[in-house]
Amino acid sequence: MNMTKINIVALAFAGLFVLSGCKTAPKTIYQWGSYQPQLYQHFKGESPDQQIAALEKDLDQITAKGNMPPPGYHAHLGLLYSMTGKSDLMIVQFEDEKKLFPESAAYMDFLLAKMKKGEK
Repeated sequence: MNMTKINIVALAFAGLFVLSGCKTAPKTIYQWGSYQPQLYQHFKGESPDQQIAALEKDLDQITAKGNMPPPGYHAHLGLLYSMTGKSDLMIVQFEDEKKLFPESAAYMDFLLAKMKKGEK
């Protein structure tokens, strides 16, 4: 009788062990899209226009699914806009970065103030 109880307990633990392997991966906080490869392309000197197109496409897909881009996504997109002379779009992206990641507000404000100072 004791041996039967031990076998049942061992079988129960084996079943739990097997089922624990079926656990699905946790959902990530941010959706990266092609942000990291585009950042790499930026540092390699690739065209800002090509990077903007890829990041905008990814951003549309990320937000359409109700997900959130990672920290720095909007800031980098804003930087690319500034490189192409689209300062109005840069401001929008920097403001979005501040809204999503308040810890970036000081740096985004610094960059915005620097831009406004350069316009005078």
